Amino acid sequence: MLKAKPNLESRIRTLKRDWAIIYDMSSGKNNSGFGWDEHRQLVVAEDAMWNSYINSHKEAGQLKYCSFPYYDNLLPPTQKRSSH
Repeated sequence: MLKAKPNLESRIRTLKRDWAIIYDMSSGKNNSGFGWDEHRQLVVAEDAMWNSYINSHKEAGQLKYCSFPYYDNLLPPTQKRSSH
């Protein structure tokens, strides 16, 4: 068995979890205050919006200042953002 397999599986789970959180923030029905900064590759919003979201989604707190460069790569092809 490949020794790195548990680490890879853990990383994949983390990527999926983080992507789902970011997708919910940027595309969710009640989350219109969030946006995506293409240059910095992170979710942007006013502090009040972040605080409100984090109060009900504790796991999202780690993403407030962290970039997620894989977001566009993990979008389904029908939802890819245009490069223009």
